[in-house]
Formats: sequence, structure tokens, C-alpha cells
Amino acid sequence: MVIIVSAPSGSGKSTLVNGLMEQVGNIRFSVSYTTRAPRGAEREGQSYHYISREEFERRINAGEFLEYAEVFGNYYGTHRSYVDAAANAGFDLLLDIDVQGAMQVMEKLPDAVSVFILAPSREVLEQRLRKRSEDSEETIQRRLREASQEVRFAERYTYALINDGVAESVQNLVAIVRAERVKRERLREKLDPILETYLSQTAG
Repeated sequence: MVIIVSAPSGSGKSTLVNGLMEQVGNIRFSVSYTTRAPRGAEREGQSYHYISREEFERRINAGEFLEYAEVFGNYYGTHRSYVDAAANAGFDLLLDIDVQGAMQVMEKLPDAVSVFILAPSREVLEQRLRKRSEDSEETIQRRLREASQEVRFAERYTYALINDGVAESVQNLVAIVRAERVKRERLREKLDPILETYLSQTAG
């Protein structure tokens, strides 16, 4: 199962994703590739894979990315190898990607589970952006404009999760993943042989 999580900046996505990873096993996190420089405590291979613009474009031309987008002059993308590696190991794969990338993945993998996380209101989002004291006023206003555009895509996701409190929102995200795991189509390989034992007895 591929799980897509998107959210406007400041919505608390990273906190909820970390909570999900702590509580639910058998999930791998897809580390995106980017051409931007590391920020703060970010580390290669954990936050992102940092590569040059030339190398990124070479990989685009080679068809290596499941999705990619250029945001404010920097590329971001998900390498196809993460999907194959997770599937081969029997893990679900979590993609923390923006709306542009999510639309590409949904088109290529229509059975992917997608979750859009948003703050209860634009006002709350602005408060959260200001509280973290990481961005200039210009950046905050830009992020708010981005959010106004991104929320228009919320209805195209499988689920919309309103982050009105971390603890409850983490549990809601956990519930989504666990519920999706027990859907019949995802258990077909395990369920069909069991059903067959009942049906064969009935037929006999």
C-alpha cells in the first residue's frame, strides 16, 4: 500500500507522520530527492537526498522518478526504487509530498491511499506559522497564499484530516492506515484461499 500525505506548510504534517511511524509497524518512509541545500539539522538520507540540479535532471530524463515538481526554483522528487523496495520487503510506503507530486502519484497509482492534512482555519494556520518563528514575514505570506491554492485539492484525496489537536489527529491517521490494511482488496491473497476452504466444502 502506498500512503500519500500532503499538507500546507504549518499544518503539523511532520508531527503527525512521526506519530504514525511510531505507532504502526511495517511502514517505510520515502526520503525525497531535492536540489535545495540542507537546512538546520537536516541530514543526508534522513531528511532528503541532496543532489545537484544537473543530476536531478539527468534522473528525470532517465525516468527514475515516480513524481517530481519544481517549487521556488528547486526540484523535489520521489525515486521509483522506494516503491519497488517496499513492496518486495512487504512494507507499506509513506510518501510525504506536496500537492503537485500527489496528483502525479494518484494518476500512476490509482489505488494509493491519500490523506490531506489541514489546520482548522487559515487564521490558525497563520498563528502556527508565526509561532514557530522560522520564517520572514514575506515567507509567511507566501506560505499562506500557497495554502489557499493547495486546499482546493483536498477533495481529490481519499481522506481529509483536520489537525485540531496532535494526539487525536495522530490517532485518526493511525486509524486510517489500519482500516485500509484490512480492506478486502488488500487482503485478497490471504483471504481468498481461506474463503476457498469454505466454498469447496459447500460445493462438495
